[in-house]
Amino acid sequence: MNLPTSRRTRAGARRAAIVSRLFAPESGAAATRLKWLARAFVDVGYTVRVLTSVPQPGSASPDDPAGVSVSRWPVLRDRNGIVRGYVQYLSFDVPLLLRLLLGPRPDVVVCEPPPTTGLVVRLVCSARRVPYVYYAADVWSDGTASAGAPGVVVRLITLVESWVLRGSRLVLSVSPAVTERLLRLGVEPAKVQLVGNGVDVEVFRPAESARAEVAAAVPGAGRVERPPLDVPYAVYAGTMSEWQGADVFVRAFALARERLPADARLVYLGQGSDRPTVERLASELAPDQVDVLGVVPPVEAASWLRHAVCALVSIVPDQGYDFARPTKVWAASASGTPVVFAGRGVAAQEVADAGLGLAVDHDVAAVGEALVQAFSDQPSTEERRRLVAWTRQHASLATVAASAVGAIRVACDQ
Repeated sequence: MNLPTSRRTRAGARRAAIVSRLFAPESGAAATRLKWLARAFVDVGYTVRVLTSVPQPGSASPDDPAGVSVSRWPVLRDRNGIVRGYVQYLSFDVPLLLRLLLGPRPDVVVCEPPPTTGLVVRLVCSARRVPYVYYAADVWSDGTASAGAPGVVVRLITLVESWVLRGSRLVLSVSPAVTERLLRLGVEPAKVQLVGNGVDVEVFRPAESARAEVAAAVPGAGRVERPPLDVPYAVYAGTMSEWQGADVFVRAFALARERLPADARLVYLGQGSDRPTVERLASELAPDQVDVLGVVPPVEAASWLRHAVCALVSIVPDQGYDFARPTKVWAASASGTPVVFAGRGVAAQEVADAGLGLAVDHDVAAVGEALVQAFSDQPSTEERRRLVAWTRQHASLATVAASAVGAIRVACDQ
């Protein structure tokens, strides 16, 4: 594809601003995705400024990409340390108005959800006559409705989200299902660019190559060679919220315990609104066999994944998220580890079609059977290598980010 060359290129580097409440070193798909986007901008000659929040306590020390300036602002977080809830969002969005308005004028702004952040970006970009791009990892009005929010709240979020999307120069979509929902919100088809999604394959690597290759790619990563648990275990690595229903694995583990190895364990890494439920069920149903360890750096999560019997991923059906493709699936397969997926929809279909593990209903009995099978039927070295190869071909964030920047340059750099 021939990309347009800006008249500014000869006079000086063009400037991109990335706006998101989450950015590396925080854990999570959005933070990692935007780190790679920033790197891809730098690779084609942009200077990049990121406007984000101060990392969650316990996060790794910032290791910002070369050529990227990161401005971090303190924000309110919920009791789990997450920027979640409209008061928390506003604690980022209100200062953002001045940060974006008074800072150096960029040539393009890329923003992530929530729509309240997009609202601020549209207002400022309109005033400064700067094009902006909306990175649609999901559709917030759908999620608000599925969470049972009052009708007036759903309508308001839908109006704001639609207005923000329609005012953008370009909308980046992570999946065909998200694209379909964007069109329903009134976005012109020509504005939507499907770029897909993925994981950081420099971090999530198989055990056979992790020590040398990850140490070369990520400073200090070589110190995390193997988690301190020398027994067979299944691991859930990521957010535990109401729409994921991660507690199904505790219930299923307890149900199937007599058919699992005597020393089998269940490990949870991460935070979320459902963490208290997971901890309570663990103490009630499987005491001393479930570890809920909280948020860990991505490199440490990768270590847990690559040595696990299987990785656990779930989506509660019919909650408005059946279209989602959780990056937890690819983090596991990039590590050479099969998945047990509980739920229906796009992700379940991909797990089945690509042979990434077992996809079953979000049902305790079905998940229990899948756990028994996963613990008793471990994949061969050849099969693990196939999982890694598939992920690097189909779900690498480096490829996704390069595609996204290419689309942005075509849409905005002329």
